[in-house]
Amino acid sequence: MKLHWRWMVAGAWIAVSVCAGAEELATLSNGFTMRCDHHALVDGQVRLYLSHGEENYIALEPKELAAFTPLPDAPPKATAAATVKTRNDGKLSRADLHEMLAEAGAAHNLDVDLLASVVQAESGGRVRATSPAGAQGLMQLIPSTAHAMGVQNSLEPEENVRGGTQYLDELLTRYHENLALALAAYNAGPAAVDKYHGVPPYHETRVYVARVIHAFNRRVLTHEMVKGRAKQQSAPIGVSQFSR
Repeated sequence: MKLHWRWMVAGAWIAVSVCAGAEELATLSNGFTMRCDHHALVDGQVRLYLSHGEENYIALEPKELAAFTPLPDAPPKATAAATVKTRNDGKLSRADLHEMLAEAGAAHNLDVDLLASVVQAESGGRVRATSPAGAQGLMQLIPSTAHAMGVQNSLEPEENVRGGTQYLDELLTRYHENLALALAAYNAGPAAVDKYHGVPPYHETRVYVARVIHAFNRRVLTHEMVKGRAKQQSAPIGVSQFSR
C-alpha cells in the first residue's frame, strides 16, 4: 500500500495571521505544499482552513510551515471535455479512468488502486452521478469541498478526480495516514470523525469504510497474483521447478 509518510520536519518558527480573500498555497518546512482557503494562528497552532467556514481545518505547528502564497483564480479548462469521452452507460473507458487516477495518484503519492476503490464506492464509475445531498461526479464532491479543492465543474471527470484525490490526501495528512479515519471523514466529514474521536457510529459510514478497504485490498492482492504468475511464466525452466 503506497501511502505517503511525511511531516514533523523541523523548521524555523514563523509568524502567522488571518488571511482573508484569495485562496492560498501553504508551503511546509519539508517542501510539501497544500491548498487552503485561509489560515489563522489559534492556541499556538496554525489552522489551515479547507473551506470558507471554520470547521474543516488541519492544525499544524508553526515550525512545520514555511510560507503562504495567494493563489490566482484557476482558468477554466476548455480542452478536457474534448479529450475524454463517456460510454453509453455514463462511464469512462477502463483505460481513460485508469490513466486519470494514475495521474492524480502520482501527484499526491496515493495508490491508484485506493483511488479506484473510492471511485467505485462513491459513484460506481458514473461520471455524472449525483447524490440527494448534492455530491457530484466520480468521487462525489459536495459543492463546498469542490470549491475548497479548486474544482469548478464536479461533473468534469479530470477536475473531479483531481479534487477528490487532493481532498483524500489532505484527510490522510490530517489523520496521520490512518486510512480508516480518512475514509470516514471523506464519507461523513471531518467534524464527525473529530467528534467521536474515530470512525463515527453511523451505519453508512462504517459500511463505506469497510467496503473501500476491502476493495482496495482485493485489488492489490489481485495485482500481486498477476505479477507473480507473470514472473513465474517468464522464469527459465529448471530442475527445481519440477521437484516434489
